[in-house]
Amino acid sequence: MEEKDIILKVENISKQYRLGTVGTGTLSHDLNRWWHAIRGKEDPYLKVGETNDRTRKGDSEYVWALQDINFEVERGEVLGVIGKNGAGKSTLLKILSKVTAPTTGTIKSRGRIASLLEVGTGFNPELTGRENVYLNGAILGMTKKEIASKMDEIIAFSGCERYIDTPTKRYSSGMTVRLAFAVAAFLEPEILIVDEVLAVGDVEFQKKAIGKMKDISRGEGRTVLFVSHNMEAIKSLCSKLIIVKNGMISFNGEVDQGVSNYLKDNETNLIVNIEQFIETTEDKDFRLLRCDVYQKNADELNFVSDEDVLVEYEFEVLNRIKGLRVGFDLIDLSSDHVVFRTFHDDTSDDIQYTDSGVYKAIGKIPSNFLRSGLYSIRIAIGIHAVRWIANSNDLGVNFLVYNSKGVNKAYKDNRPGLIMPEITWVTEQKK
Repeated sequence: MEEKDIILKVENISKQYRLGTVGTGTLSHDLNRWWHAIRGKEDPYLKVGETNDRTRKGDSEYVWALQDINFEVERGEVLGVIGKNGAGKSTLLKILSKVTAPTTGTIKSRGRIASLLEVGTGFNPELTGRENVYLNGAILGMTKKEIASKMDEIIAFSGCERYIDTPTKRYSSGMTVRLAFAVAAFLEPEILIVDEVLAVGDVEFQKKAIGKMKDISRGEGRTVLFVSHNMEAIKSLCSKLIIVKNGMISFNGEVDQGVSNYLKDNETNLIVNIEQFIETTEDKDFRLLRCDVYQKNADELNFVSDEDVLVEYEFEVLNRIKGLRVGFDLIDLSSDHVVFRTFHDDTSDDIQYTDSGVYKAIGKIPSNFLRSGLYSIRIAIGIHAVRWIANSNDLGVNFLVYNSKGVNKAYKDNRPGLIMPEITWVTEQKK
């Protein structure tokens, strides 16, 4: 069996903070720690503290930002790190980058580590872009000759050539990130750590940066740790994934499975909110009575890809309406992209009148159209060119699609694109 080439190993890492104060705490706490230390006893405050759950008020003045973190990364691997805001991702990266020390545990690494943790980290705003490249390179352990040999490539990749001899205090946050990423990527660290900073850059730079990280890992055999809330970037770039939840690792494994678990665990705006919406929405001409999303043979909101998904509305028209449109947006939650928007009157060429009465409308998303993933039906109801009756990101139904059994169908999930329609092919052998 081939031995793993482990370049980074994290063992039992925990980080404790004292809430409401700066530093380690009060003088009495520091004296208590010292008294235990000279007697060879454990820090008394390691036994206290609560889980890192920012959504609830705790009773302890200590909190474990991270608790018992264990994982290892192989050379050339791209490890994705995802989790909610405040879960402990940035704390973990700061410990790995040696910006801060862990309370307990050890980190074993081989080679130089370069980090992009926050916009402008390590940049002196009074120095020019070129001077900051030399400064940043020196911090990363490079000689002036090594930095100079890469300077042209760094400037070209960053796209900041016109401003390279201007003080960085006059740079936008996006320009600063471009230059900082170029320095970290081209000065060839063995391990590159990238926090959510790429979100500051424009779409063109994000594509360049992700492409460069792919080259770093696959072409040059270096290792990348990548934190992002963009699930499409995680899926396209990473070879392995960990999920941080309340300061602990809740998942460590395959990327697609991890993303599905994460999105499903963070479902919001489920169908139960429809009743509340119906009660609070007032319109003199229209009333929504019911909205259901289902498959005929499905288990709740877990759907298979080779059956139709049905969206069924029941509504009442109180006064005759010209141009009523009842429909929905289909959202791919892994990328937050709108797959399509549809209305019940799409098949009509003219704006229609709808008389008062109770109606049922069913929209059908065809089978073999959606790839595996988590989706949301966002309700969209309005009167053409007049007003919206319902059009809110906070009102929808989330559902999960998974592929039916079959090696070829499962393989198609690795292809790019938002949808996975069954395309009809005709293949003939020429005589």
